[in-house]
Amino acid sequence: MSFLHPERLLLLAGVVALAAGYAIVWQRRTQAIDRYAQPHLQDKIAPERSKGIRRHVAPAMALGALSLVLVSAAQPTRQERVPREKGVVVLAIDTSLSMQATDISPTRLEAAIDGATEFVKELPDGIEVGLVSFDSDARLLVSPTTDHQSVEAAISTLTTNARTATGEGVYASLDAVQTALAEDGSGADGEDTVPAAIVLLSDGVETVGRSVDSATQAASDAKVPISTIAYGTPTGTVTIEGQTMSVPADDQTMQRVADATGGTFFEATSAGQLKDVYADIQTTIGYETEPREVGRALLGGAFVILLAAGGIAVLTSARPL
Repeated sequence: MSFLHPERLLLLAGVVALAAGYAIVWQRRTQAIDRYAQPHLQDKIAPERSKGIRRHVAPAMALGALSLVLVSAAQPTRQERVPREKGVVVLAIDTSLSMQATDISPTRLEAAIDGATEFVKELPDGIEVGLVSFDSDARLLVSPTTDHQSVEAAISTLTTNARTATGEGVYASLDAVQTALAEDGSGADGEDTVPAAIVLLSDGVETVGRSVDSATQAASDAKVPISTIAYGTPTGTVTIEGQTMSVPADDQTMQRVADATGGTFFEATSAGQLKDVYADIQTTIGYETEPREVGRALLGGAFVILLAAGGIAVLTSARPL
């Protein structure tokens, strides 16, 4: 919890002073009674003494309520997660033949389709989502749009092809982001920019097209972060034209891309892990934290405590007729 006006918390010193004053007055009154009254008359002179600690409950609650009022005057806030009203994210998904590997059940591609679909479904409505697939080349399948159902439909049609043009996938995604930002009247490095990001999933080493390093530099220059997912197990294999080949994920490249652009690097070696990764990314991209004042809640609590203190005071001070 933080405060908009923390200096007002100094007023709590007054509550401490009141508590100390109450204790001193009560102690002196007790000493006076003990000094001057006959022992068998003390309960009649000060019947509240017989109530023990109950006598102090109401005053303590009143001081607590006053403390809540003073804390609320400092305008306390707490961070709350709220959906972003605007944003642009492009999913870049590797559709090379290695995505046919079955080390992630039922196949890497089918699990990736399920994970990406859930990711899009959970994004706030105001986020524009685009889709790029890359194998021998990169294709923008859906330009960034708030029509998330069209993106989900496009994800379900993904199929594999030869080779892996990771760099081209990044370039195509970056072009889509910059076009969307331009249409929104924003620039990736402007003061009032719309938040933008690329989510890159790849399961293998780049084999064709412009280098991923040059594409990474372009994204870094444009200040568009790329969160990367190194997808697949180290022992994954795929059989192409009767030949079995090892297809481990290229985690080093994915780590380098994320670090260079200010994104986050993830590894996913199962369908469950992939969904968890997408959920983490979705939280980061689709939501932001904002300070929300909680002073009203404290005032409400103070009012309830004061009512309870009043009731307790009446009960503890009442004398039988």
